[in-house]
Amino acid sequence: MNPCVVLDAEAMAALAGRPSRRSVEVRAALHAAARLQREVVVPSVILAELYRGPRHNALVDACLSRETGIRVRDTDRALARIVGGVLAAAHAGSEYLADAHVIAAAVELGGGLALTTDAEDLNRLAASYRNVTVIGLP
Repeated sequence: MNPCVVLDAEAMAALAGRPSRRSVEVRAALHAAARLQREVVVPSVILAELYRGPRHNALVDACLSRETGIRVRDTDRALARIVGGVLAAAHAGSEYLADAHVIAAAVELGGGLALTTDAEDLNRLAASYRNVTVIGLP
């Protein structure tokens, strides 16, 4: 297994925003991933959560340009099947769709770390996947 790092909306927002304790922790995870040659991914549905008008769009786009090691994972049929499986395994509804994409992206890549401020919900979604570890951010 070559664990990846998957970012949720708050992890991406921390990178895009002003320096904070959270952004320092996310950057440390990105640097560690680069050192260990691990893939860093953000599902495109997470970007949809963050794209909320010109100012926010510019911050997110600047972040993705600056943080060149982050790959955006679009939702295709293969990922959609995994997302559906994550939701089904957790007996979760569509309100968890974005969070399920974070877990599904890690599952698809053979496991990894999911960085989030919503550890309770992501732990619920990841419970069936031993190869996915949820890391709660401050």
